[in-house]
Amino acid sequence: MGLGSTAKKIQGLSDRAEAMYKQVQKLQQRITSLEEEMDETHDTVTRMDHQLTEQRELLLAIAEEQGIDGEQILAEAAIDEAEFANAEADAGDATDSDADDSTASDASDATAE
Repeated sequence: MGLGSTAKKIQGLSDRAEAMYKQVQKLQQRITSLEEEMDETHDTVTRMDHQLTEQRELLLAIAEEQGIDGEQILAEAAIDEAEFANAEADAGDATDSDADDSTASDASDATAE
């Protein structure tokens, strides 16, 4: 092996190392950017959660002034929401079950042929 081919190999390794270094730098920048966005999103969610809590307290106070049981309304809404979620889940399970039955009947039809 001559010195020329060794120099070419070293140059090739150097070029690949430089390209990899640039990729690592880009990844570091992307990670830093994502971390900043995540922090901003967290701050926004925290602020919105605080505002929502304040609004809920205000609405409950207004409801109480008007002689309305706000807690009962919230409880009924939570029950309705849970029932709706269960109905959707049951509908999704039924759809999955129908798809499984269809696949099984297709397989038995293919076997019968």
